[in-house]
Amino acid sequence: MKSDILPLLEWTTENTKTYLENQGLDLNSIRLLCEDHKVDGKCLLYLNETDFTLNPISRLTLRDRKLLYVTCKSLQREHHDLIVGLGIIDNTPESSIYTAAPHHHCKIIESSEYGDLDHISPTLSEDGRPPRLPPEKTKAFLSFCYVVVVTWITAFVMVIVHDRVPDMEKYPPLPDIFLDNVPHIPWAFDMCEVTGTLMFTIWLIVLLFHKHRFILMRRFFSLSGTVFLLRCVTMLITSLSVPGAHLQCKPRNNILQGTTPFDNLTVKLSQAYIIWRGAGMSIQGVRTCGDYMFSGHTVALTTLNFFITEYTPRYIYHLHTLSWMMNMFGIFFILAAHEHYSIDVFVAFYITSRLFLYYHTLANNQALMQRDSIRTRVWFPLFSYFEAGVDGIVPNEYNTPAEIAKQFTCFIKELLMETFRIMGFIFQRQPLSQEPLRTPGSEHDDNRPNAPKKIR
Repeated sequence: MKSDILPLLEWTTENTKTYLENQGLDLNSIRLLCEDHKVDGKCLLYLNETDFTLNPISRLTLRDRKLLYVTCKSLQREHHDLIVGLGIIDNTPESSIYTAAPHHHCKIIESSEYGDLDHISPTLSEDGRPPRLPPEKTKAFLSFCYVVVVTWITAFVMVIVHDRVPDMEKYPPLPDIFLDNVPHIPWAFDMCEVTGTLMFTIWLIVLLFHKHRFILMRRFFSLSGTVFLLRCVTMLITSLSVPGAHLQCKPRNNILQGTTPFDNLTVKLSQAYIIWRGAGMSIQGVRTCGDYMFSGHTVALTTLNFFITEYTPRYIYHLHTLSWMMNMFGIFFILAAHEHYSIDVFVAFYITSRLFLYYHTLANNQALMQRDSIRTRVWFPLFSYFEAGVDGIVPNEYNTPAEIAKQFTCFIKELLMETFRIMGFIFQRQPLSQEPLRTPGSEHDDNRPNAPKKIR
């Protein structure tokens, strides 16, 4: 069809008629628009909310008005760059069908680093923001529980792989381009963890002031938990040799004569608790071996970097540059300390960054998820559950300290009121095991016809 080949701005009324026929509009409506009122491709692109309240569109049947509305909306979304290039959104108050109120200028929201906001967002509200972004605190709590369980599993797997670490005399370090050419720096690994701690502090500050902090929290927890759960699998299936001769790694033989499997499990759980309590960090006194593929420190650094840069405004480029520098220097410190092979770090960075980008691509464009919702629920069950209530890109909006203090005060009041309500309900409720009090003359109740007889 000619209308499929020509650019939209070059569509004639005949091209437009053919296109509207394919969209299912009634022939009478098409004649009214294209023959009587000469509607062409430019006119379709420029239609706004007000035009649908005026003649000739107001004379169409309800069905045709709805079809035309959806058609124009689809064309404007597909030709967004063209609309911006023509200056329609910036200069014309009534330029876009997405504008809810005709007397307000369309505000261009800040776009994400991983995609233009207006390209992929669904129907927007008056100020250009997604209309539905519920905090869903229950989901945030469940995602926190998920990451806590995963970190416990990770700590336990680290204990297992430590006991399976290859003998350093029998299995020397593998050839590695970086490790073979960079000398060992003893203090580098501690510097990596200090860098990670600074990035985590920045992320906590972003969470504290962000208006949609509960959405950010559940995304952070769910992604972190998923990556570390995948790391458990890679650590278990293959045990790499120790990357550096300076590492004193030997299997711990905890199976003693006369002990039961339950005793050995208790020992492993206590060791896992030490790792979990110290977050697997050497500055917390945790030393592990065998957990090489892939690097957990690289996962933490990369996750923090991507979340900081995604959920802070793009004009704060100094912070974004600092975040990327800390991420790259942290990776360098890991390799300079000879704590991991280069492949461990590369795989960790690749998997973490890809999962982050895939997750946010789906979350920011609900049409991708809805097009094949069954497959999405099968392959991404956590995503389907956590992001079901989010309509589009989360805007970077922040609370002032006064607003945060007010929200915290309200939260404490609600918590105390709920606690008192529950306590009052518990104390007012009569225990089921309590026997009823006997009133004077109640001994005559035993003489009733239906009263149970006492056993003498």
